[in-house]
Amino acid sequence: MEHKGCALVIGGSRGIGKACALRLARSGFDIVLSYKSSEEQALEVKEEITKLGKRCDLLSFDVADTDECEKVLKEQFGKTAPDVLLHNAGITRDNLLLWMKKDQWNDVLRTNLDGFYNVVKPMVFNMLRAKKGRIIVVSSVSGEQGQAGQVNYSASKAGLIGAAKALAREVGKKGIIVNVVSPGVIETDMTDKFPMDKVLPLIPMGRIGTPEDVASVVDFLASEKNMYIHGQVISVNGGLRT
Repeated sequence: MEHKGCALVIGGSRGIGKACALRLARSGFDIVLSYKSSEEQALEVKEEITKLGKRCDLLSFDVADTDECEKVLKEQFGKTAPDVLLHNAGITRDNLLLWMKKDQWNDVLRTNLDGFYNVVKPMVFNMLRAKKGRIIVVSSVSGEQGQAGQVNYSASKAGLIGAAKALAREVGKKGIIVNVVSPGVIETDMTDKFPMDKVLPLIPMGRIGTPEDVASVVDFLASEKNMYIHGQVISVNGGLRT
């Protein structure tokens, strides 16, 4: 197996993040995996990655905490940079805007959008020093189209798209590639309560997506040597009609 360097996977203990971490490890990357509270699940992912013959370091921190992010990432990387940074942190606090409480708005924006700043900024600094790197941001179809009951989540995910596109313009000439992967309806904890009888007719492929469907695209963006995709949003949604 070709060694491809190190991939930092933010939010990698379950769901899409877990699938991406495992896919990148199979592709040849050592993994640095972050999680907030799901230690048991993170340890299980680490064990799976180790069995693949790759190294996996675990980092526990809250992406919404600027100081904590800077401290933990500096301790792990110093002045070096990961070859790939996958930003996958995200939470939901769904409610109609009419009834949405301020903490429901703040919690989602702090984690989903401020988390991007808190993690990506220090790593971009190191990538600029190295003059290379790939940044892949996980957004959502909700950020592209909006979703009723998810004004906070949609705002945060749309913000990630804007932030990644702007960052791509800033760092492209320095050898850093930035793209967005935008999943549709994927089998995760977040979609357990979705009314699938109403959702499936909107998906031309006729099935719900899997975390592995998303991971395959992430791996391509991280691994492909002939890469001229930059500042783009790649939708992984089975052709979802909204």
